[in-house]
Amino acid sequence: MSFKKSRTILEELQQISVDRDKHHVLENRVENVVSAVQNLKKMLQETYSEEDALDLERRLINSIKSGDAKKFSRGIKKVLENKES
Repeated sequence: MSFKKSRTILEELQQISVDRDKHHVLENRVENVVSAVQNLKKMLQETYSEEDALDLERRLINSIKSGDAKKFSRGIKKVLENKES
């Protein structure tokens, strides 16, 4: 009886060609980022009012464009402050 050798995740990752075309790597990373942003937008819509969710979505996009995560953080703080008052 022979057993099929199963690979570990690490072995699978090592099998990936190191010299992959950078265009494919970039394409894959962008797909992952877009998917993550879509998930974030959905969470915002489920968690906050329509008005607050739209404001936070704009802040998210601006944070990405500028590379400044604090813009989004300020929006969250603003929403929480408005909720408390």
